[in-house]
Amino acid sequence: VGVNIGVSGSMGIFGATAKETLSSDSGARTGNTASDTEIAAVGYGSIFIEKEFGMFSVGIDYVPTPFSSDTVETAKKDQQTEASDTVTAVENKVQVDLNDLTSVYVAMNVTENSYIKAGITTVDVETNENMGTGAKYGNASLDGTLLGVGINNELDNGIFWRLEGVYMNFDGTSLTSGDNTITLKSLDGVNGTLSIGKSF
Repeated sequence: VGVNIGVSGSMGIFGATAKETLSSDSGARTGNTASDTEIAAVGYGSIFIEKEFGMFSVGIDYVPTPFSSDTVETAKKDQQTEASDTVTAVENKVQVDLNDLTSVYVAMNVTENSYIKAGITTVDVETNENMGTGAKYGNASLDGTLLGVGINNELDNGIFWRLEGVYMNFDGTSLTSGDNTITLKSLDGVNGTLSIGKSF
């Protein structure tokens, strides 16, 4: 019937650049910003299902487990009241989970055992914060694109294995908590994937 079902294991490197903007700092400064870039190695598993249409196939890939960041701790100045000159330092802790990474793609065979693929992908960003000021960041979804190339080898019993490399790029987003705004300017990476599945 031209349906492929399988599981994949991926290893890759992703980089993210973000900027934090503080609209007020104890009433003294506005527009204070800080930016940082982080690069991390990731490993994850996924499941996929495809439908073949001649030399093309359309598929969906889903990662059931979240990507969890380290907890970041920062100290911020907090003015007690608008009429007060008393300023204290409060501790903020923020940890981020990326959930439900889902990709929809189209693959095209270029030779009997090699293919290229392109698609769209989305992931939910869930912030887990403990802010000394009592403020909270919201959650968001990131949309992106993927490009890949791979090789496919199918056995006589319908079992197949694949090796592929994929580049993923996500759009940015902004989250606001009180006077603070965090802007994710870029998130992209490359990974290598080994897949095993069954054709029906």
